[in-house]
Amino acid sequence: MGESKSTATNSWIARFPFLRLLQIVIDATLVAMALSGAFLIRFDGQLSSIHNLQLIALLPVYITLRLGANWIFGTYRRLWRYTGLAEVVELVTAILTATTLVVVIRALGLLSIYGQQLSYGIILSEPVLTFLLLISARVSRRLMTEHQQRKHWRQPVRRRAIVVGAGDAGQMVVKELSQRLDLGVDVVGFVDDDPQKVKKRIGHLTVFGTTKNLIQIAESLFVDQVIIAIPSAPASEIRRIVDVCRKMEVETRILPGLFELIDGRVGVNQLREVSLADLLGREAVDLDSAAIAGYIEGRRVLVTGAGGSIGSELCRQIMRFQPQELLLLGRGENSIFQIYEELRYRPEPVKLIPIIADIRDNHRLINVFEKHRPDVVFHAAAHKHVPLMEANASEAVTNNIAGTQNLAHLSEEYGVKTFVLVSSDKAVNPTSIMGATKRLAELVIQDLSARSRCNFVAVRFGNVLDSRGSVLPIWRQQIALGGPVTVTHEDATRYFMLIPEAVQLIIQAGAIGSRGDVFVLDMGKPIKIIDLAYDLIKLSGLKPGQDIEIKFVGLRPGEKLHEELLTQEEGLTQTRYKKILVGKSQPIDHPFLASKLDTLFDAAKVDNEASIRNCLTTLVGGNLTKETVS
Repeated sequence: MGESKSTATNSWIARFPFLRLLQIVIDATLVAMALSGAFLIRFDGQLSSIHNLQLIALLPVYITLRLGANWIFGTYRRLWRYTGLAEVVELVTAILTATTLVVVIRALGLLSIYGQQLSYGIILSEPVLTFLLLISARVSRRLMTEHQQRKHWRQPVRRRAIVVGAGDAGQMVVKELSQRLDLGVDVVGFVDDDPQKVKKRIGHLTVFGTTKNLIQIAESLFVDQVIIAIPSAPASEIRRIVDVCRKMEVETRILPGLFELIDGRVGVNQLREVSLADLLGREAVDLDSAAIAGYIEGRRVLVTGAGGSIGSELCRQIMRFQPQELLLLGRGENSIFQIYEELRYRPEPVKLIPIIADIRDNHRLINVFEKHRPDVVFHAAAHKHVPLMEANASEAVTNNIAGTQNLAHLSEEYGVKTFVLVSSDKAVNPTSIMGATKRLAELVIQDLSARSRCNFVAVRFGNVLDSRGSVLPIWRQQIALGGPVTVTHEDATRYFMLIPEAVQLIIQAGAIGSRGDVFVLDMGKPIKIIDLAYDLIKLSGLKPGQDIEIKFVGLRPGEKLHEELLTQEEGLTQTRYKKILVGKSQPIDHPFLASKLDTLFDAAKVDNEASIRNCLTTLVGGNLTKETVS
C-alpha cells in the first residue's frame, strides 16, 4: 500500500510542469518590473502616494493580462534555449494584443484608479519595457546554451524526447540513449496505448498516457522530439502520430519496421525520420530460414544487377545465409564498388567477388561461369524504365531478353541448381516495350525449364517503393524546388511494396520453385498515386495545394492506368507461404518461340523499331505497334 502511494507521488511529481511554472514566475516578475519602470519614467522617478496605490492596484491586473495573452499565443509551449524569430513574433503579438485592449479601455474612460485615469505615457511605455525584459530573458537563455555548446563543442544541444511505445523496443532505445550522451537526447517519459502501462513507472521513467493525449503530454513536458518505437505498428497508427507531431511542430523519429530489423537488433543508430515506407502498411514476412539456407548456405551464389535497388538488397539478405561465395555482377563499376565496400565489412564469413560484366556479352559470361561455377543465380539485371524503353526498344530487347537467354543457357550448361528471374507486373498483358520484354524473359526460362535439370523460376511483383528510377526521387526534387509535383493521372493506381519485403519473398520463392514456375507476390491493395504524392508533401512539412501545387501531366507512353499481376490463363494457386502465390505454366511452342526470337534479335541489331514491335506483339499478344496506352 505504502509502495503504491510512493509510486503515485513520484508519478505526479514527474508529470508536474516545473519548467512551465518557472517560465511563468519569471515572466510575472519581469512584467511587474516593466510596469514599475513605466511609472518611474512617467513621473521622473518621483511617485506620489496616489501613484504608488495605482501601481499596487494595477500590478495583479497587468500580470494576469500579460501572462494570459502569452498563454493564448503559445509562448509557453516554447523552450527558451531555442528562441528565434517565431518566438519573437508570438511575443510581440501577445504584447500588442494586450496593449490594444488596455488602450481601448482607457479611451472609454474605464481605467480610473483612485479617481485618476491611467496616464497614456504609462500605457505606451510599459509594453516597450515588457518586450525588452521578456525577450532579454529568452535571448539570455539561448546565449547561455550556445556558450555551453561552444565550451563543450563535442556535445550537441540537449533535446527532450518522449518515446511512443513502452515495449521491449522502446525500453532498448531508452537504455541505449542513456548511454549515448553524445547524441544529445534526454528521454523524459513514455506514451503507450496499453491501458495497463499508463501511469506506471518503467525503470526511472513514467508512462504518462496514451497517444490520444500526446499533444497535452508533449506540451507539459516541453518535448521537442517524439521517438516512435513500435516496429509492428500499423501504417494508420504511424500516420496519426506523425500528423499530431506535425501540428505541434515537433521533430519525429522512428525505429525501422520489422522488414528492416531482420536481425532483431534494436539500436539508436537505426532511428530515422518517418518515410513513406512507414505509411505503406505492409505486414512483416515470416521467412522459412531453414528452407532458404538449404539452397544458399555453403553455395556459390551469383547476383546480376548487384548494384541496383533490388540486386543490392538481395546481396545484403543473401549474406545472412552464409553462402560460400557471393558474386556481385553488374555493368556499372561505381554501384558494384559501393555494394562491395558495404558488404565486405559485414561479419559473415562470405567470400565476395565483384564482377564488372554486361549480361549481353556472352563470351564474358562464359568466362565468369567457367571460373566461378555458381550454384544459384538471382537475375535482377534489367532495363525497367517504361518511357525510356519505349524510346529505346532495341536496348530493351538485347538486355532484358537476350541477356536473360545468355544467363539461362549458361546456367543450364554449367549445372546451376536454382535460377530465379526477377520479373515485373508489367509483364502481364503488356502495353509497353519494357513489359513485353520482361514477359518474353519469363517465356525464355519457362521454355528452357522443360528440358533442363535446373530449377528455373520467375518472381513477379509490382513497384518497390523508392527503388532507382521510381517517381519518389523526382517528387523530392520537385518539392525542393517549390513544386509543382507532377502526377500522371488522378485515378492512376499502382501496387507497391518495400524493397526488403520484395527481396525476402524473392529469396523464399527460390526455395520452393519447381521448373518453370511463375510466382506472384501478394502486393495487397493498389494505392492511388495521388495519395502517395500527398503523403510525401506532408512528410516534407508542407501542405498539398497550398505550399506545393499538384499538376496532372497524363499517362506516359506505355503506361497503364491500373496494373495487373496475372493473366487470365495463368490462374493462381496459394503456396504454403502466405504472401507467395504461383501461376499455372502455359505450354510453349519451342520452335515457334526460337524462330521469332531470332527475328526479334535481328531487328534489334539494326534498331528496326517497327519490326521489334511487330515481333513482340506476335509473341506476347496485345498491340505494341502503336505508342498508345490502355
